[in-house]
Amino acid sequence: MSTRLEHAKGLYLEGIRDGRVREAITSHTGERYIQHSAGVADGVEGFTAFFEPFVARNPKRQIEIIRAIEDGRHVFVHVYQSLNDGEAQWVTADLFDTDESGRIIEHWDVISAFEGTGPSGHTQVDGACEIEDLELTEYNKGRVRLFITEVLQNGDFDNYDDFVGEDLIQHAVGLEDGREAMRYRIEDALDAGAQCECVFKLIGQGNFVVSYSKSVMGDEAVAAFNIWRLSESRIVEHWSNIETIAPRSEWANSGKF
Repeated sequence: MSTRLEHAKGLYLEGIRDGRVREAITSHTGERYIQHSAGVADGVEGFTAFFEPFVARNPKRQIEIIRAIEDGRHVFVHVYQSLNDGEAQWVTADLFDTDESGRIIEHWDVISAFEGTGPSGHTQVDGACEIEDLELTEYNKGRVRLFITEVLQNGDFDNYDDFVGEDLIQHAVGLEDGREAMRYRIEDALDAGAQCECVFKLIGQGNFVVSYSKSVMGDEAVAAFNIWRLSESRIVEHWSNIETIAPRSEWANSGKF
């Protein structure tokens, strides 16, 4: 495990799961800690002010880091949380930027309710975890970047079948397996006026690529993390986490991006 990943996991497991909030935030962050999680202010004090009461409210905390992806100075973790014996269950997607020593200096996240098994027969967090094909990292990132540009942003489906495997394994809420189900979902969203406004971050490691984007429809904007697993240049498995962006008046920091 790299130093960067140790710090990212430590902040979660030591700070939130184990309840050592101040100890973890001071041990795993750098000289600055910029926060983009809704309701959490910047810095050590902002993290402590939010999570010490959180820990007190939720004495039983089951936290599992399902996937971890590294790309240069960035680390991504895909996490399942169960609070108070399942009273609340969450899926979080977290991206961390790190300094030269590997300590965390900035954090973005998207939090969604855990919905259990969907129509595909899968949950939001199960599925493949093993990182393979490290030599294809940049190629796979390019494939996802092109898919987002051509299909999600430009609505061009001419090459859709070349981007997405026929037997796509789907973990997004409400979707069945297969590339046609995802195509219909994208087409319906575009027809309704949804627009992928920007891709803020795109990182990858081998056969996994993670994109963090902002989409808008009318007056509503959402932040979305998508995890794409590729094989032989096609997307063959997909997870997503989506969160409505709160009004600016409710931000405790500089916002989701």
